[in-house]
Amino acid sequence: MRVRGRLTWGRRARAGAVLTAVLAGVLPPAVVLAPGAATAGAAAGTPVCQVRDDRLREISGMVATDDGYVVINDGADDEARRRIFYLNQRCAVTRTVSFPSRPRDTEDLAIGRDGTVWVADIGDNDRSRPTVGVWRLAPGAKQPVLHRMSYPDRPHDAEALLLDGSGRPLIVTKGGSGTVFLYAPATALRPDATTPLTALGQVTVPSTTTSNPFSFLGRGVITGAASAPEGRRVVLRSYADAFEYDVPDGDVVRALTTGTPRITPLPDEPQGESITYSRDGRSLLTVSESAGQPAGTRSTILRYPATASAATAAPSTESVDPVAPTAVRPAAGEVGGGGGRTWPLALGAGTLLILLGLAAALWWRHTARQ
Repeated sequence: MRVRGRLTWGRRARAGAVLTAVLAGVLPPAVVLAPGAATAGAAAGTPVCQVRDDRLREISGMVATDDGYVVINDGADDEARRRIFYLNQRCAVTRTVSFPSRPRDTEDLAIGRDGTVWVADIGDNDRSRPTVGVWRLAPGAKQPVLHRMSYPDRPHDAEALLLDGSGRPLIVTKGGSGTVFLYAPATALRPDATTPLTALGQVTVPSTTTSNPFSFLGRGVITGAASAPEGRRVVLRSYADAFEYDVPDGDVVRALTTGTPRITPLPDEPQGESITYSRDGRSLLTVSESAGQPAGTRSTILRYPATASAATAAPSTESVDPVAPTAVRPAAGEVGGGGGRTWPLALGAGTLLILLGLAAALWWRHTARQ
């Protein structure tokens, strides 16, 4: 998602979602007003290389390859930026692949075991698209092929894509208050048809206090995802943190909907929307958009140690049929997961006033810059 200035429509929408959740009792005020200090002991990532190509100012998806990286921009108006970019290990562009038609809003990448690159054209800030899509770029192909899909319920904004144990694309919605939904094609993808999606369950990520440019809003949305090369781990990321899940049996959906993630803070990344594993699986690699940042800012790939995994079983290679929605088990540390709340009336009223004041201040800052 592209963010301009201090407050864009996307930020206002997320602020409204969180405020609504508070008023409905989904999120307690103590969480919304949590301080923005980074989680204790959190360290910034180690720089790997800097992307200096001016066409790559809005990087929204990345995968690592044996000789470098593949990246895409957010939905860009400039045709020169609407490409799949291949980088070497020094982050220099070595080649690009164009799309046969204009994508709507490319938000993430995934790479299959055979080297196929999947581009997730799934962004929808206004939640108005009748279809979303994935572009499939097979090894050696000159252009990617578009596969359109439609949600079974309503349009969703999404920025994260995974591949399950059978290589099927799995969409993770962006959410807004820490809960996101999983969707996958109900049947085999076809380039000449719109494939219906099926709902597979929901994921509630833990709450944190990791510092990021969007404060509490940035901790409750999912902006990227990746699978480890050996297939036994997956990671979701927010603007603030990475959440790693073990996948001991190849069932990514079950891992996400019933597992408890290990958390790696990603403190104060300018606008972190991309994450991938290194080719050896030992590191998490991230990169932020540089658009809207101070002059001279370049997107930099950062390295964080991947967390230890207890998964040892080999991943499944069999085809996986669509599954029914899975019951959710809130992850450790999740708020609002049970028990009665007895907030004093004064505290509730004070919290509401603070939130309304914050919303008014953000709106004023936004309109003042227009």
